[in-house]
Formats: sequence, C-alpha cells, structure tokens
Amino acid sequence: MTNYEENIEVQGARVHNLKNIDVTIPREKLVVITGLSGSGKSSLAFDTIYAEGQRRYIETFSAYARQFLGGLERPDVDKIDGLSPVIAIEQKTTSKSPRSTVGTITEIYDFLRLLFARASDAYSFNSGEKMVSYSDEQIKKLILTDFDGKRVNVLAPIIRSRKGHYRELFENIGKQGFVKVRVDGTIVDIEKGMRLDRYKTHDIEIVIDRLVINDEVDNDKRLTETIKTAMYHGDDVLMVIDQDAPTEARYFSRNLMCPSSGISYPNPEPNTFSFNSPKGMCQNCNGLGTLHEVNENKVIPDTKATIKGGGIAPLGEYKKSWIFKQLEIIAERYEFKISDPIKDIPKEAMDVILNGGNEKFSVVSKTLGVTRDYKIDFEGIISFIKNQYEDSESSSIKRWAKNYMDKVNCSECGGSRLRKESLYFKVNKKNIAELASMDVVELSAWFDDLKNNLSKKQQKIATEVVKEISTRLRFLLDVGLNYLSLSRSSKSLSGGEAQRIRLATQIGSQLVGVLYILDEPSIGLHQRDNEKLINSLESLRDIGNSVIVVEHDKDMIERADHVIDIGPHAGRHGGEIISEGTPEELLNHNTLTAAYLNGSKEIAVPSERRKGNGKKVVLKGATGNNLKNVSVEFPLGKMIGVTGVSGSGKSTLVNETLYPILNAHFFNAVKEPMPYKSIKGLEHIDKVIDINQSPIGRTPRSNPATYTGVFSEIRSLYAKTPEAMIRGYKPGRFSFNVKGGRCETCQGGGLRVIEMNFLPDVYVECETCQGKRFNRETLEIRYKGKSIADVLAMTMNEAVTFFEHIPKIYRKLKTIKDVGLGYITLGQQSTTLSGGEAQRIKLATELSKRDTGNTFYILDEPTTGLHFEDIRVLMEVLNKLVDKGNTIVVIEHNMDVIKMADHIIDIGYEGGKGGGKVITTGTPEEVSNHKKSHTARFLKKELKL
Repeated sequence: MTNYEENIEVQGARVHNLKNIDVTIPREKLVVITGLSGSGKSSLAFDTIYAEGQRRYIETFSAYARQFLGGLERPDVDKIDGLSPVIAIEQKTTSKSPRSTVGTITEIYDFLRLLFARASDAYSFNSGEKMVSYSDEQIKKLILTDFDGKRVNVLAPIIRSRKGHYRELFENIGKQGFVKVRVDGTIVDIEKGMRLDRYKTHDIEIVIDRLVINDEVDNDKRLTETIKTAMYHGDDVLMVIDQDAPTEARYFSRNLMCPSSGISYPNPEPNTFSFNSPKGMCQNCNGLGTLHEVNENKVIPDTKATIKGGGIAPLGEYKKSWIFKQLEIIAERYEFKISDPIKDIPKEAMDVILNGGNEKFSVVSKTLGVTRDYKIDFEGIISFIKNQYEDSESSSIKRWAKNYMDKVNCSECGGSRLRKESLYFKVNKKNIAELASMDVVELSAWFDDLKNNLSKKQQKIATEVVKEISTRLRFLLDVGLNYLSLSRSSKSLSGGEAQRIRLATQIGSQLVGVLYILDEPSIGLHQRDNEKLINSLESLRDIGNSVIVVEHDKDMIERADHVIDIGPHAGRHGGEIISEGTPEELLNHNTLTAAYLNGSKEIAVPSERRKGNGKKVVLKGATGNNLKNVSVEFPLGKMIGVTGVSGSGKSTLVNETLYPILNAHFFNAVKEPMPYKSIKGLEHIDKVIDINQSPIGRTPRSNPATYTGVFSEIRSLYAKTPEAMIRGYKPGRFSFNVKGGRCETCQGGGLRVIEMNFLPDVYVECETCQGKRFNRETLEIRYKGKSIADVLAMTMNEAVTFFEHIPKIYRKLKTIKDVGLGYITLGQQSTTLSGGEAQRIKLATELSKRDTGNTFYILDEPTTGLHFEDIRVLMEVLNKLVDKGNTIVVIEHNMDVIKMADHIIDIGYEGGKGGGKVITTGTPEEVSNHKKSHTARFLKKELKL
C-alpha cells in the first residue's frame, strides 16, 4: 500500500492563520483536531481539506457546467494527497421553512411515501369500504356474469353534484352523436336549447349504449367498444344500470373506486402523500397543518366595555373616522348606541360588526318626520384582520393582525397537512400521518412488527423499502434522538439535534471510502448521550470511512485513534501543530490540552457558593412544547445553570418562555412567549440581555469593530484630526459602507464577490485598493502615524495600547481583550470568525455597556467552540458580572460550567415526551446527590464526591 493510500498528506497549509504547516492524517481512523478557540482548527479541517475536496469535485464537471459555477479558488496549500470525496457536517442550523420536518430531512418520509404509494390499501371516506379498481377486460367479464340476459344502459358520468344550467354541455354531447342523457336519475332525450335549473345541484350521465347482455360474438365486440367509449367520456369511470331496476347503479373504474358510492381516487403516487405537493397537500392550510384564526376574545377582551370607550381592541377609543361612522349607522339600524356595553348589543348587530354585512334601510326621523336612506356596506372587523394578515405586504401590519389571532390546527386535515383522500390509504390499519406523529422508538417497533401483518403481494413490494426505513430509524436511535417524531418541524430543533440528524442521514446512506468532517457534533448533547454519538462515529469509521472531528470534548479526545493539537495560542499566535499522536502520547506533551487532560491544570470548583440577594423571579405553569406545567424559581444575584438531557425542555423554558416575557416587559418586544400562567419578581431586575449562538454578521462588511460600535468612535476621532478638518471630512468619510471615502471598485468591501450558482459565493481581494477598503485620499489622513485601514488591521492587543488615552474606545477594546480575543483584528470579517469567537464578541459588546447590577443575562451554551482554557477565561468574566450583583442563566451541558454555578435547575428525566419536568434544584453539591437525575451522576464524578 502506498503512503497516500494510508494517509491524507497536507503540505504547506497557509489558510487564515495556519503557519505553512505539514500534517499527516491517517485514513479510515477517527481523528480529532483540538486546540484553543481561534487556533486554526476549522481553517485546517474546513477551509483547507474540505475546500480542496469541494474544488476537486467541481473540476470533474464539464467546461460547460463550470462556466455557470465560476472557478472555486484553490485553498492556500501546496499539496494535498490521498484525499477522498469529502462530506462536511457543519453547525449550520437546519432549514427554517415550516414545510421542513424531521421526516423530510432524514428522507425517511420519502421512503414512507413510496411504501404507501405501492403497498397500501385504499378505503372509501364515504362508506369505509375497501376501494377496488378493474382493467377493461375484468369489467367486461363482471358485466357478462352479473347482468347475463338483462337489458342494461351503459352510462358515462360527467357531472357530479354541481350547480349550473349546462346548456353548452348538452349541445356538445348532441354534436358528438349521443341522443340521450340521464339527468338526476331520469333518462331524457337531448333537445335543442335544453337547460337545467342553474341553482340546483345536478348529476348528469351520457347514455353510451342500451343493449342486452349475452354471449354472442357480435355482442361481445359491441360491449368492448361501449366500455372503451364510456371510459373515455366518463374519465375512467362507467355506470351500468339494469333497465328493470333503474335506481340501482353499479360503478366500474380503472382507478380506485368505492363499489357502493362510486367515488374514485386517482391511483396513488409518492406525491399523493407529500404535503409539499398540490397533489397531496390539504387545500385549506396549503400543507402547513396550522392556520391563523381570529380570536374573538382578543378582539373584544371585555364585554362590559363600550365600543366608544375602546371595547373593540383593534379600533381603540372613539375618533372621527369612517369606520366609527359605519358603526354608528349599524347602531341606528339595530337600535342601540355605541356607548352601550358590548354585552347589551343585539346578537345580529354584533354579527354584522364582526363578520360584515351589506344592506340598505330607511329611518324615519322622529323630530322632522323625514325618511332618510342609509346603506351598510361593512367588511367586518374579523374579515378585515384576516385580510390584512393574508394580503398585506407590510410585516408590521401582519404583526398587528397576528396580535388578534391564534395559531390553530387546520379544521379540515386536523393538523396532518394532507388532503382527505391521502389519509384513507392505510398500511396495517395506519395512515401515513399517524406514522409520522409516532416517536422514533414507537415507529421503529411498529416496523419491526409489520412483516407479519402484510399480504404476500405487499411483502414482496415492501421488503426493500421497509428495510431502508428500519435502518434509518435505527441510526436516529443511535445518535440519541429517540424522542423525536417525523412530523416535528425542523424549525424547533436545537443546533446539536439538527447536526446529529444530518449525521444519522449520512450514516444511513452507508457510503464507503468517504472523508467526513464534523464540527463539534457534541454541542447540545448531554454527557449521557455522548457515548452513543462516539459509537456512531466509530461505526462510520468501521465501514471504511475516514472521520475528522473538530472537538474539545474530553471523552471524544480520549476515544480518538489520532489527535492533532493546534496552537500554541489563538489567532496569529496559533496556526502551528504543537502535538499529534494517540491520546496516550498526547498526555506526555507540554501543551495546554495535555495539561487539562492529565489533570495538572483544571478549572477549580469555587470554595463557596454565592448566597444571592434574596430576591427571585418566579415563573409558574409553563406548558410550551413538552413542558408539563412547570413552575420554577430563578434566585437573583447568582449564576444559575439550567441542565438536562437533550430535548428535555431547557431551551423551551428559558429561550422560548422566560426570555420573551422579560424582553416584552422591558423592551416591548413582539415575540410571543410559550404558554405560561404567571410570572412574579420582574421589579427586581431592570433589563435582560440574551447572548445566543447566531453569527454576528453574514457579510464581509461586518466585523468586530462595527458590531461592538467602537468603529463609530474611531471614525469620529479621525474626523477631528487637523488634516481631516482642513479637508472638511466628516465621520462618514471614514466609513467603508457609504460613498465618499471608500474604494468604489469593491464598494468598501475590500473583496469582490464572484457569484456561484447553487454553491456558496466566492470572495477575491479587490485589485484597486488591495483589500484596504478606502480610497487614496482617505488613507492620507493619519492619527499617530496610522491610517484608518492600519487601525482595522491591528489586533485587539495592539489597539488597546494604541488607544489607551481615549476612554470611550479603550473601554470597549479592553472588554474584547478580557474575554480572550486579544488576537483578532478590528477589521476581521465576521464570516471568518469561529462560532466561539462570535459568541464572545457578543458577550464583550454587552459587557462593555455599563451594567446596573440588576441585569439578567441569558446565555445558551456559551462553551460552544471553546477549549478548556477558553472556558476558564470565560468563567472569570462571567463571575465578575455576578459579583457585581447581576444574574446569569446559562443553559449548558459542559460540566466545567455546571460545577461553577451557584444554583442548578435540572430538567428531565428524558427528552421529548419523557421530559418537561423539573427534577431537582439547588447547589451543584445538593443536585449531585439526586438518585435518578442523569446530570447528577456526571456532576458527582466531576466534583469528586
């Protein structure tokens, strides 16, 4: 075996901060790349190895296809040998579309649709009978045996239960040579100008033939032709009526058909069961399963109030406007006053006010004795709100309308998203929507048992499909997602869940010889499920794939076949390989990672827990998602850790319930919290700050200086320099986002975008300004010998010294340095920051604002992307905040953070339906004694109790 067949050889990698490194990665092994946040792990794994794999893939396309793609730039690396096809499973969150579900992402729902299209039984939604379908030959045989010797009429149904006069239809039928039709059960001759009552519903059939059924050859031929003609005109359905019993019709169809009522379904196709296809979706809710309906109680919150006094919430108090004029006319018509309490207004008047009305009426004036004519033409408050929500272009108007609406399950499909016909196709007495709403454990058991409940024919058809579905379900179980159901919307998945679903999908595809690169798959995963995840990655390796994982998790590093440690520090002080080898070999090296792994360095447990300030926020009766009527206390002035297995309800409690309540209270935010009964204690805090995982900017124009607001101060400083004042430059001159001072070739981006169809855009340096972003005149303005472009190129450490005499700028830069980001430059594009760096910039921005001592901070897994050493620095910053009297709530799985909390709220016991309860609360020491809590078990080990 040659060397590159055993290893992936990377030579001279210089992407971002990598210092021309050479690295050998063994193939078909589980390799972990670790190191400080910002040391260059992702630069090596994603921006070098994955980018080169992507580029080689594009190179295989024809020149014609490549012209639409543009050239993918080669990563800055001398040579990569032994590279297999690369698949990256990154931390990107899944689709936010309401149409995307767990079933569609994992493709299990696609296989289910195939199973139902090929092996299901159809039932009539009218009579519940099993549907039948026949070939022309079978129909002929049935007619010959069932109607032998009888005189029959063969009819083609063309209109079923529809209103209309059908004059043109009768003319057309006559032109085709037919002389009789059956209208509403009676056979009549077609006459010139024949028409029906247009306001009644009618059934119309063409009389194709009238014949005696017998075995004669001529008759046989005639019957074949008759069936063919009837099928053509009747859209694959025909009726046979015995002339002696004209009321009883027998239906025959090439499609699926109910033998007694004659309703027919088209033959099922996979998209008959898709809620994203017009063929399968419920027409009422367009396949979303939910609708927004106006809630009358929100429109009229208090029936004791009057219309004049603002009793109709969307209208507010009385003002001189057209709508109140209309209401006064309605009041005149129904003899009430708009100053009467709403509960006393006649029912029919309220019906017109809410749902609209259209009528003319006259009123005799009692004083003048004159008759006056009025016209009510009123849309109705409910209709108006609905129309605004459905048709308005403005998002603020939509939001306004949403205030008076509730999200309810669709009344037609009951939330199943599918049309009625699709729900009457069943396999083993279950329809596809029932299967999609089972959780993975239940569904897996149902499929294991399915074989015994299928007919021989169904077994033959379904074997392969069922095998595929069962395998994929097993992989979902293996990555710890047993509590999800296929119908769960992907919008509601956490980042870690989404990544593990994609991992399960990849394992399910059973590819061999592929290089998988994963970006911290353990995010959002409880220690208990970590074992399952590592086993899944090992099974990917064992079938013949190479797996590279960028990871900080201790268990993952210890189970790896090979570890690469990048450092020694972050940013421009990193980018070198400081140690590599097996986990055992790594422990003997003198590196930060080794020090934390072998225990010579650790994040110390605080000697005593804070007592807090004695005040608390109490949330009662939270029932969102899977929360089971949870009531919980958040003691203030402490660091609170919210823990529990994945899917237990931590994010629902904190991000979806508590944060929207606080945000609406302090900042009038519009996000609707999940259902809860009451909250007390808000008077003890004065603002809330949420620091989450979302990137700080999605374009190269966003950078740490603009995000933190320090760049505005720097621009003002440059505008005050003598040279700038002589030239009349204002702060806007030093912005790369507006015309004037920026380089116009790249419009201040420093980069030009090459658009890629169906691939990410590629950025190349601007040839005019060499990436400096500004024009020559702007760069001539200098402060302490540095131009504005030089300042953007400084690291935070350099900038702190450079600006130390300007307090406003110094304070913000110092905070960024304190959270451990001294190595990043002021102008570094946000798109190149790692997840951990972006979160700490957000943290620094919030910390640089003057805290009040009563601020409530919410952090969602702040340790994402952080090395043990970074976590130590982060905890120092957070502890300083709490010491000033602020409260911090951290949702976290990382034991180093949990053991440092003053108060823990543990939610569980399991994920999904088995979660949603508060198991135990208290200090880490108290929680670790709980017998059933999964967190307690690992916490005890961490605290060495």
